[in-house]
Amino acid sequence: MHTVVVGTSGTTPEDVVAVARQGARVELSAEALDALARARAIVDALAAKPEPVYGVSTGFGALATRHISPELRAQLQRNIVRSHAAGMGPRVEREVVRALMFLRLKTVASGHTGVRPEVAQTMADILNAQITPVVHEYGSLGCSGDLAPLSHCAMTLMGEGDAEGPDGVVRPAGELLAEAGIAPVELREKEGLALLNGTDGMLGMLVMALADLKKLYTSADITAALSLEALLGTAKVLAPELHAIRPHPGQGASAANMLAVLKGSGLTGHFQQDEAPRVQDAYSVRCAPQVAGAGRDTIAYALTVAERELASAVDNPVVLPDGRVESNGNFHGAPVAYVLDFLAIAAADLGSIAERRTDRLLDKNRSHGLPPFLADDAGVDSGLMIAQYTQAALVSEMKRLAVPASADSIPSSAMQEDHVSMGWSAARKLRTTIDNLTRIIAVELYAATRGIELRHGLTPAPASQAVIKAARDAGVGGPGPDRFLAPDLAAADAFVRSGALVAAVEPVTGPLA
Repeated sequence: MHTVVVGTSGTTPEDVVAVARQGARVELSAEALDALARARAIVDALAAKPEPVYGVSTGFGALATRHISPELRAQLQRNIVRSHAAGMGPRVEREVVRALMFLRLKTVASGHTGVRPEVAQTMADILNAQITPVVHEYGSLGCSGDLAPLSHCAMTLMGEGDAEGPDGVVRPAGELLAEAGIAPVELREKEGLALLNGTDGMLGMLVMALADLKKLYTSADITAALSLEALLGTAKVLAPELHAIRPHPGQGASAANMLAVLKGSGLTGHFQQDEAPRVQDAYSVRCAPQVAGAGRDTIAYALTVAERELASAVDNPVVLPDGRVESNGNFHGAPVAYVLDFLAIAAADLGSIAERRTDRLLDKNRSHGLPPFLADDAGVDSGLMIAQYTQAALVSEMKRLAVPASADSIPSSAMQEDHVSMGWSAARKLRTTIDNLTRIIAVELYAATRGIELRHGLTPAPASQAVIKAARDAGVGGPGPDRFLAPDLAAADAFVRSGALVAAVEPVTGPLA
């Protein structure tokens, strides 16, 4: 199994995905263990002094004015974890919790948190034992970190609360730790706070969203090309010299992808052979690279933010190399929350333009010779009429989900935390958006491949032929009389979601962007 080594300088998006989704093992580097020990020595020295130090010998948040005596400090750390583990609602996905735990370990290993090496090692041991704390949907405002979600993870570290074992069964965390030979942690000064105070949940969801969207944008370029082909559109608008004079990188990449898919097509450019001759394609076809390209550039910016955050130590207070322990506001989730919202907006627009192409394929007045709703016997058969309804419902929900969470804020902690990011909420709705976008692209794939097959006497591009064959082999049905559509749509969804669509094309086109 792949092993991810955690050092002091952060981690990579690839490592996050490997741990979260592929169950990769985690190891702490010797450098990280040394940095942990040095930072802990600073915290221990401050804890021994009579002067109060926030997070070490005081209460938290609005209660930071109370100096906590040494005999109560272990209880204070336990109490902050227990009281902050106040999440509600359904469980979040296992991959999200693993990303959350791994990214908190990444910050702990930086040597800026003052956590003991044995605590960090226990965090790694829990990940490697495939024990996943139960974390709930609601509880994070995205400021002072993802407090409730991280608290539920810290409960497992203490051997308390519930967690999912490697067999997928939820049981008391103490039992699971005992079976794995892991001793629960007795938290000391600052450690409870250090385990809670990060943007790790929203960041983990951002990193996984970026991995998913990269594949989906390539898939959308492919389905846009298939729709252009089924509509007898022109590929001239994809010429590289046209995109060179508006040099947005994403736009050029999307146009190049579409052009590669359409190479050798016998269906493109039949404007003058239609019953209703055209001068130009509709915007949903002609402007596909501009819309998808803008989304690609948004992804590139979001990746830059994610990489900066992955290299960060997000905690409050932090231990600095000169021995100071300083309060700060680095736990505020605004940088991550904004890009999560930007991505939801871009994805909603991509879904919207894909739905418009599907609708055009089904409308006999705009499809340039295709049967109404791509039906076998229109009137007797309804064809893909209601598949487009489903796609439209998904688009409508995506538009609602595109309303920014980060534009909101709600005060908490007796007005001490009077401005929050709502980044966790932005991340949660982005996950739904990505699921919906996958389904929308699947419906366009379903309609476009059927439309191409109904262009009798014209030869589609080799890449299109490869997609149609792979899709049919995967259970995505072709033209014919009406049948139960849900299984076909589910097969199309799985075909896109698994990456099989891109895999079918690239042996013909070469690697796509």
